[in-house]
Amino acid sequence: MIILDLFSAFFLCPLPLAPCPLPLAPCPLPTADCELPTTLAPSIKIPIFTLVKIQSKMSEEELLQHLSVCVEKGKADRATPTPPELKDQDGAKEITGQLIGMDVAPDKILNDALIPGMKRIGDLYGQGKAFVPHLLLAARAMNESVTLLKPYFESGAVERKGTFIIGTVQGDLHDIGKNLVKAIVEGSGWEVIDLGTDVTADGFINAIGEHPDAAIGLSALITTTMVNMEKIVSSIREKYPDKKILIGGAPVTQEYCDKIGADFFSLYPQEAAEYLNSLKS
Repeated sequence: MIILDLFSAFFLCPLPLAPCPLPLAPCPLPTADCELPTTLAPSIKIPIFTLVKIQSKMSEEELLQHLSVCVEKGKADRATPTPPELKDQDGAKEITGQLIGMDVAPDKILNDALIPGMKRIGDLYGQGKAFVPHLLLAARAMNESVTLLKPYFESGAVERKGTFIIGTVQGDLHDIGKNLVKAIVEGSGWEVIDLGTDVTADGFINAIGEHPDAAIGLSALITTTMVNMEKIVSSIREKYPDKKILIGGAPVTQEYCDKIGADFFSLYPQEAAEYLNSLKS
């Protein structure tokens, strides 16, 4: 059984994206983008295909439910061949575009579709009924939706829950699992600052200086780099004694978490998101 580092790097989707099947509306602006519907965020620009007023056969609630299923089952877009029962149907990318075109509030899309879909697949993973490839597919599908929602987060039209700084510790270049944590935490409504791999204590401390209210996530995949977690936690505690620090990775345990003075450990990325959310409740 392969144990995967759950705090490794930024989610990169290697699969090509299919052209959007939605009709493009003429753009009245001299740029490639159009203004968003004024009921959402009049000052933001996103790709014009999301602004088309959709005459969907599905109701708003049906579309939200279908989007949630697409995220859970990893149906990123229409070209994604899996799962078989959704073949040749719109995926998370297209449905999110439709919902935005119907003036559905972005926070409703996030809270009523994306988060529940990721929670279901996360719960199945925790129960041993889903595996890492399923999480990767779900994260890719959610990433398609989050990409379309990002302009609303960045404009303040949708309030973020907080900021999460994440990085793989010095000496370690592994990044697959951190990808999952980043995608799931970001999809839960957090701004994620990804420091990448091989991050020193100064790298984390400098990032905290720029984002003083952020929680911190440390990743290590091998035992020889795991020891650097203790050094980094100690450095952070020296300057920011109350900072919330999460750790994860294949060799990491709850015992080690307690030993080095970190605040949270889990093998499951969904639990990291739930812990962060609990800090705001």
